Amino acid sequence: MKNIIFLLLLVIPLISFSQTKEKNARDTFEVSGNCEMCKKRIESATLSLKGVKYVSWSPQSKNFSIIYNSTKVSIDDVKKKIADVGHDNSSYKATDEVYDNLHGCCKYRDPE
Repeated sequence: MKNIIFLLLLVIPLISFSQTKEKNARDTFEVSGNCEMCKKRIESATLSLKGVKYVSWSPQSKNFSIIYNSTKVSIDDVKKKIADVGHDNSSYKATDEVYDNLHGCCKYRDPE
């Protein structure tokens, strides 16, 4: 009987610990922008979200890479946050008001 109790005391914590692992996810998508100021704005905004662990945006390729905890933040939340600071992506477009307040070198839309 003591062996069974001892075994249960060892196994139960291991089972519960293994179920609490974080769900890290990776994603890459295109984000509009031009320069190092855009890079700083995009990366700072997304790093402020709880659950975001790593971000990188390249002004040359326009590719945004992210590692995040999918149990704390969704990729949709990330894309919305990027649009909120003035940068279009595949899911959200920045409002004209926010976009118009970007520095001149950060404006990426073709004037029509």
